[in-house]
Amino acid sequence: MTKRIIRLCYRKVIDASSQKQWDQYVFESTYSEYLLQSQLYDPGRKFDSFSELLVHVPGAEKLHFLVSAAITGYLQQLEGKIPDMLNSLGKQFLVFSNYRFEIINTSRSNKNNHQAAISFFSEPMIWHDTIGTNLLLSPVAGEATNDGVLTELFPIQPFVSIYSFKNEPA
Repeated sequence: MTKRIIRLCYRKVIDASSQKQWDQYVFESTYSEYLLQSQLYDPGRKFDSFSELLVHVPGAEKLHFLVSAAITGYLQQLEGKIPDMLNSLGKQFLVFSNYRFEIINTSRSNKNNHQAAISFFSEPMIWHDTIGTNLLLSPVAGEATNDGVLTELFPIQPFVSIYSFKNEPA
């Protein structure tokens, strides 16, 4: 028998319409940081949009990394839990240690065009079964009781995918 080990990826898109306070802080901070960092690549302000910078300015793709520094403190506030991802009982349970920040779109002249995404990558989980549209999961180093391994029932949600999969001997 084998264990099916997966890592999930949740892509959280943040833009001017984001309602949660944490999202709004990330929106404001990343936009401000973009305005600051983009000056390095376009000191003459010839290009308004991020997409124009990518096309016309060598190395502009480094702005993803440079702007990501603005979210470090906000990520620490999450205390290692992937936001918005709740189990069937309404509790956060997915733990992350890796993430990737990307600028989707932005404009110096119109803050409302700013859009960014954070992809959160979960720690490895054992995928026991699929029940309807739910995954039955447990941490790889999960806690066992007299009743068996403690599990989480996770409703599959938009912007979630299985990032990696491997079979391991049980």
